Amino acid sequence: MDILLILPILIPFLTAVAALLAWNWRPVQRALGVLGTAALLGAGLALLAAVWRDGVRALQVGNWPAPFGITLSADLFSAIMVVLAGLIGLAVAVYSLGSMDPDRERFGYYPLFHFLLMGVCGAFLTGDIFNLYVWFEVMLITSFVLMVLGGERAQLEGGIKYVTLNLMASALFLAAVGIFYGVTGTLNMADAAHRMREVEQPGLVTALALMFLVAFGIKAAVFPLFFWLPASYHTPPVAVSALFSGLLTKVGVYALIRVFTRLFVQDAGYPHAIILVIAGLTMVTGVLGAVAQNEFRRILSFHIVSQIGYMVMGLGMFTPLALGGAIFYIIHHIIVKTNLFLISGLVLRLRATHQLNKLGGLYYTHPGLASLFLIPALSLAGLPPLSGFFAKLALVWAGLETRQFAIVAVALGVSLLTLFSMMKIWNEAFWKPLGENDPPPAGGTSPALWLPVAGLAALTVLIGLAAGPLFALSLRAAEQLLGM
Repeated sequence: MDILLILPILIPFLTAVAALLAWNWRPVQRALGVLGTAALLGAGLALLAAVWRDGVRALQVGNWPAPFGITLSADLFSAIMVVLAGLIGLAVAVYSLGSMDPDRERFGYYPLFHFLLMGVCGAFLTGDIFNLYVWFEVMLITSFVLMVLGGERAQLEGGIKYVTLNLMASALFLAAVGIFYGVTGTLNMADAAHRMREVEQPGLVTALALMFLVAFGIKAAVFPLFFWLPASYHTPPVAVSALFSGLLTKVGVYALIRVFTRLFVQDAGYPHAIILVIAGLTMVTGVLGAVAQNEFRRILSFHIVSQIGYMVMGLGMFTPLALGGAIFYIIHHIIVKTNLFLISGLVLRLRATHQLNKLGGLYYTHPGLASLFLIPALSLAGLPPLSGFFAKLALVWAGLETRQFAIVAVALGVSLLTLFSMMKIWNEAFWKPLGENDPPPAGGTSPALWLPVAGLAALTVLIGLAAGPLFALSLRAAEQLLGM
């Protein structure tokens, strides 16, 4: 039995169960939160090393032969995503020690946190299209409860929008899975990849591809299916927003890349052309929404949408360089976006508001926080030598190679608008003096809030300085996806 394939699912599951058993002992739950995510990160790194050394790994659960049983599999792409899930889980777990209120901790925050990580890792490691749906439902249930935990009015309003749209996506996904099984006679993705070549109904295959595109597009928050995200991601506690922004939409992007590089490749031109158009519209609408906002977390929420467009752009161009750039972009964005949400929580702790017109003076009172903000903010905009520059460079280069000049122009223009909106936060929250009528400082912060922010900022710089090896890993993962 390949234990490395089970551990990323088993560790958060056992941690969640242990946290449930320690329901009345908050210190034990808090310690389990950190130790469980650290163990998950270690298991992810071990899995990535094993896949790099030995190639794709697979496990047939219960010893049922493929394609009849439940299959777990890991290639470089899925192993990278498991590592990122462990990294973000650890950062948010440490941050939660200083930010999560006792009431939410008493009502199941830590068990839900780890059940969510279990669903995320399960989605990354499943080799079965139906079990991908199952893991999506695990994520949907736990994320909805985390979003409304506390019962505040804004949370409930955002949670209703969130769950309604995602339930529609789940229903469409399940219908697509049923039709997919009727067409191929299998749910195993590796087996289905071979059988799809034998299907003699191209119209049915295209319709099925579009069903999956819409279902996963809702979960990834692409145009025009994104409006649930900026209406909901700014409502829960900052730690929850950071976890969602780092991981949940990326599971939708992961599913899109997985399905459209393995299953729907016979007539790649038509679906991938649609994906490329969607990518451009997602970038533009997301960044315009961010520019129009004046609330810290709402700006960041719209930027999630905008940056998803870059990842989908790599899939739409469908070359090894483009897919490698998309994977590199996912790595960069998960780290940067999580960190920006964590920084917004520090700002909230210091000033008791996220409204930019009520903020100011943070550069003068907390220059360290100002520096920590600039690193992910400038990386998000794609300035060298930070990670975002090399991620966007790979995608632009791939666009020029494939003569997709329109999407390249959109990507560059959106980068400028991203820089503009990040500088708006900088000017309003950090650079301008605090007005006489503005709220006074709200209070201090604990080291648990600063440690993950500093760690993720350092990692952003490190990725930029060592972009070559990481991009080589991303490119090799892309070549695996394309069967090269």
